[in-house]
Amino acid sequence: MSSSFDRYQKRKLISSYFSVVISIALVLFLLGCLGLLVLNAKKVADHFKEQVVVTIFLNDSAKEVEINQLQKSLAMAEYTKKTVYVSKEEAAEFMKADTGEDFMDFVGYNPLQNNIEVYLKADYVTNETLDGITEELANKQFIEDIRYDNDLVELMNDNVKKITFWVLIVSALFTVIAVLLINSSIRLAVYSKRFIIKTMQMVGATKAFIRRPFVFKSVQLGVIGAIVALIGMALVLYYLNRTFPDLGFVQNPVLLAILFAGIFILGIIITWISTFIATQRFLNLKTDQLYY
Repeated sequence: MSSSFDRYQKRKLISSYFSVVISIALVLFLLGCLGLLVLNAKKVADHFKEQVVVTIFLNDSAKEVEINQLQKSLAMAEYTKKTVYVSKEEAAEFMKADTGEDFMDFVGYNPLQNNIEVYLKADYVTNETLDGITEELANKQFIEDIRYDNDLVELMNDNVKKITFWVLIVSALFTVIAVLLINSSIRLAVYSKRFIIKTMQMVGATKAFIRRPFVFKSVQLGVIGAIVALIGMALVLYYLNRTFPDLGFVQNPVLLAILFAGIFILGIIITWISTFIATQRFLNLKTDQLYY
């Protein structure tokens, strides 16, 4: 009978520890993923900004030397990431591949123009910079037109500012929620042993002596939960890097190491503080208050 009861108590204890570890791991995992988002938010925003193209259309009368000089000067400009020269023949091939039809069979000639596509660095993708580039090149006689999506640039910059603001707000809120959830799980685990705490206190054990094994066990659970969370974060990071290699999620290993270390330490600190507060609460309760 006693053996059966002991096994039941052991299973109950393991179940309690398991639920605490899962709670800690899940919360730290979500917090870590949010940290990955914060670290890479600018990188993702810069990636999309650098897809904006300024297309410079050239006259058919433009000389090859003029085109080469223009492309070299643009490539050397501080705002340029790269330039691509697209001939009218290449443009026709691209359009044919997109539409699946050869439009020159209908019009009888190639109406497209030679052009230079300019991709800007992310910090220069603003309407002010683009207007300045347009004004600078407008006086060249062999340039027919300069086009870019002005509305898209403005919308993109506005959205980046809004997203950055809300990501910071959500990060702060989620950190508070994470602390509260882990604290709640720890308090429930300690609550189930409140009678043991009070019994030890009644036989003369000091508060520090009673608190020590509870804190030690909770920190152990916090370490296990943090390790599980870090494994999950590593898998997410691996998947993102394989799926979106151009974004370079692992190009800054120092920041990633700081984030992973921060999540690990946070798991220890939260569990330590939560257990300390929870045990202190039950140590200060009177015996008749343990039943409420």
